[in-house]
Amino acid sequence: MGTDTNERILLAHGGGGQLTDELIRKHILPKLKNDTLAQLGDSAKLNIASKSLCFTTDSYVIKPLFFNGGDIGKLAICGTINDLAVAGSKPIALSLSLIIEDGFEFKLLEKILDSIGQTVRSNNVDIVTGDTKTVEAGAADRIFINTAGVGIRLDGVELGIDRISEGDKIIINGTIGDHGMTIISQREGIKFQSKLQSDCAALTELTCELLEKTNGIKFMRDPTRGGLAATMNEIVRSSGLSIEIRETDIPVNKTVQSAANMLGFDVLTIANEGKFVAVVSPESAEKCLSICRNHPLGKKAKIIGQVIKTDDVPMVELATRIGGKRIVQMPYGRDLPRIC
Repeated sequence: MGTDTNERILLAHGGGGQLTDELIRKHILPKLKNDTLAQLGDSAKLNIASKSLCFTTDSYVIKPLFFNGGDIGKLAICGTINDLAVAGSKPIALSLSLIIEDGFEFKLLEKILDSIGQTVRSNNVDIVTGDTKTVEAGAADRIFINTAGVGIRLDGVELGIDRISEGDKIIINGTIGDHGMTIISQREGIKFQSKLQSDCAALTELTCELLEKTNGIKFMRDPTRGGLAATMNEIVRSSGLSIEIRETDIPVNKTVQSAANMLGFDVLTIANEGKFVAVVSPESAEKCLSICRNHPLGKKAKIIGQVIKTDDVPMVELATRIGGKRIVQMPYGRDLPRIC
């Protein structure tokens, strides 16, 4: 039985002709419709009064494409929104580029585009430009997505590692490791009594509220690849100060911890997709914590440690449950490839 061009992507869909036009107008535009994108120009024209902007880009190659709590489309939008959010900006416009394999089913593409459309609408962000390419079967593992984003810096907000000082508190807005352990469990077909679910979510609403209602936030970062361990070590290496975190205060879902233990992973190194780490002044820490806990994405927020000054080489130390201490190293490589 032959392949129906109405059911699957063909290499010809990337050729710039009639099939490309049909792909864009029939399948993509209806899912992401807005006036700027509808012009289908080579670049988008944005009228922005502010002169202070943030810009980011990222590519998404996750396997599997669909997972409990999200999919590659939702992940791409949330990931780019979050990169802008932790930089102290409000995202306003995104680009979307799709690299699609020959033979990829239209019903799966439309499912991904539906997810993208729902995510951008719920976060008041428009996709204003994009691109599609098709490649031979096996060249892109079904579909890859690239997104770039522009955000307007919030007035009066200045975030930077150079602002961090001794005594500052470390806050995380919820449990760690949920995304990474969900992905690996689905790859391996492992079943747990409590179902694992990715924390994939857009953080703008919460980060903007924090930055608008407090003035003690000095630095923010989303602990994606490399997890909390990588983020803490990045701060230490750039600031020249040490960090002490407390194992008993780090929020971890029990099923996530059990999965990590069973598979031999350190939960501190596992990727997150709906979390941020904030370094805040001691006097603003409790207010920040209160704001987080009053928001759906911050109900399990905790103060997990503080910035300290040492005479030795700056490092990240973990105060363990049994009263000891261990050094938290920067992850060497990727424990979980194709995680985002």
